[in-house]
Amino acid sequence: MTREEKQALVDELSGKMQSHNSFYIVDASVMSVAKINDFRRLAFNRGLEYKVYKNTFIRKALDTLGHDTSEMDAALKGQSGVLFSTESGSAPAKLLRDFYKAQAYPRGVEPKPVLKGAYVDASIYIGSNQLETLTTIKGKQELLGELIGLLQSPAKNVISALSSGGNKLAGILKTLSEKEAA
Repeated sequence: MTREEKQALVDELSGKMQSHNSFYIVDASVMSVAKINDFRRLAFNRGLEYKVYKNTFIRKALDTLGHDTSEMDAALKGQSGVLFSTESGSAPAKLLRDFYKAQAYPRGVEPKPVLKGAYVDASIYIGSNQLETLTTIKGKQELLGELIGLLQSPAKNVISALSSGGNKLAGILKTLSEKEAA
């Protein structure tokens, strides 16, 4: 591979990392080809992309993000594949969790592919023990949606109370006027 081809590959990877709000680094080195293909198919069906890169390419692409990504060096050992997500930071973690369940790994056996590290909205998570945390994490869009819902809720409650109160007040006035007339 020529120097220009390597640089083009790093540029492509860097562009993907900048355009995706989250990506996970996993190790699928001991998996069979059939299992890796199953994993890729499941990822594709969920709108995720999985691709294997050399650790040096990943390191060079991480350097272009503009954040301190030195913590990710711990994840850049052995074979590394990158799982990209555009929708939410928890989508790859949920994919890994569901893939592990479908494979029915016996107790004590570390499931594959192994989560080595994750980058979610400029936050870094290292190690497979972070998987449960990552499955519950919410992306910026989800948090904004919840915030807007919370802000709209009091206004809806006031309008609802006023409109239902108006009906009650009209009913009370009608009852009082009927009592006076009788």
